Amino acid sequence: MDVTETQELGTLAIRLAREGAELAAARREGVVTVEATKSSLADVVTAVDHEVEELLRRRIAEERPDDAILGEEGDDTPGTSGLTWVLDPIDGTVNYLYGQPAWAVSVAVCLGPPDPREWTVVAGAVAAPALGHLWHAHLGGGAFRDGEPIRVTEVEHLGVSLVGTGFGYVAEQRARQARALTGVLPVVRDIRRLGSCAADLCMVADGTLDAFFESGINPWDMAAGEVIVREAGGVVHGLRGERASEGMVIAGNPGISALLAEVVATAHETRSGSV
Repeated sequence: MDVTETQELGTLAIRLAREGAELAAARREGVVTVEATKSSLADVVTAVDHEVEELLRRRIAEERPDDAILGEEGDDTPGTSGLTWVLDPIDGTVNYLYGQPAWAVSVAVCLGPPDPREWTVVAGAVAAPALGHLWHAHLGGGAFRDGEPIRVTEVEHLGVSLVGTGFGYVAEQRARQARALTGVLPVVRDIRRLGSCAADLCMVADGTLDAFFESGINPWDMAAGEVIVREAGGVVHGLRGERASEGMVIAGNPGISALLAEVVATAHETRSGSV
């Protein structure tokens, strides 16, 4: 895939994320109601999640009918081009429901199967209108926030690192994540929990966070953020040299992410719980 094509895909990802975010922001001015729950009663879906994803699917079908689509709220759409669009219509739905600002529309396009362990993310965009930011990147093109180039921080010590994380909505999963957190918290500057993995990863890319870790991440949560972090000079991976996956996502500059991975892995081993 040449640079021209990746740039075109990146431009489309930006347009889709921006259009989806504009729709979600407009709907947020009215009454937002819960339409369904997923993994638990706390894990909600609103009608706006479905409306935004339907909009994004229509736009992709109009402009790139041969591409596959993997969305959080809809059925997978097969394709023949070898490219898959990975959509999170509202990442941080609970924030959106409560009027908290950390929610985002995440749009990415990947070469290969829709699996973080096997794909190559070609381009991605994350629009967070309540935060006032749009991050984007495509392979070889660098990473940007609101049109300005961004880079990960160069911090070398966990003790002065601001680290983001998140929690799932199933009690057993939260217990495992809490055990990992107790291993990390004593050795970092502080922890932030925003409630949107897509925004967390973008904040690693622009230096608002030094690093990020979370387990239980779905492909649509991390796809766009992954390419944005990488193009900002950072890395995204799992534990013990593994690729990022639902099991674990760790992001930051190469040095600090490796140190964080060691701490998280140790917490996992000494607390006899899977993270």
